[in-house]
Amino acid sequence: MKMNTTTLAGTAILAALVVVFDYSMKYSGLKISFPWLPFLKFDFTGIPIVLSLLLFGLIPGTFTSIIASIAILARSGQVVSSSMKGVAEFSTILGMAVGLKLLKRFRIVGSFSLGIASRVLIMICVNLALIYAGIIALPTSYADVPIIVALLFGAFNAVQGVLSILGGHFIYEAIKRRVPSLAKKSER
Repeated sequence: MKMNTTTLAGTAILAALVVVFDYSMKYSGLKISFPWLPFLKFDFTGIPIVLSLLLFGLIPGTFTSIIASIAILARSGQVVSSSMKGVAEFSTILGMAVGLKLLKRFRIVGSFSLGIASRVLIMICVNLALIYAGIIALPTSYADVPIIVALLFGAFNAVQGVLSILGGHFIYEAIKRRVPSLAKKSER
């Protein structure tokens, strides 16, 4: 795939924004814990990733998602958590891309639904695999019920997916109104 200068520059800017969001939310203490699994935290790093998909396509969105994983790995040194964030965000935009490509009617709602559903299903499967492999250690209060924990991971990912998709879509709509030529390229 050939990328024009606008796509390349826009993707680089959105990837940099992912890094800024990750670092600023981590060190400001603004991340909100998920009540039932407090080690899971809500953030806004998915918004530029979704925006990258909506403005430029799946390949730039994938690149932005990879940059998110690398930034989290560089900041924390935790391979599993940074990889999980990358997989979660990529699964969101993959589901959205499928919805945007296949659905003609109810395109927006369908892509949102497919994005959230793919994120939840993929992350439940990945988390269950990592729990049973012993890579993710559960808190002792949940150690006997890994299926319940996987469902809680699914609930967390559903809420995080909604935050990312709605935030990215609202910004996309604002860009579409103010810079219609940029939005028209993404709708081709």
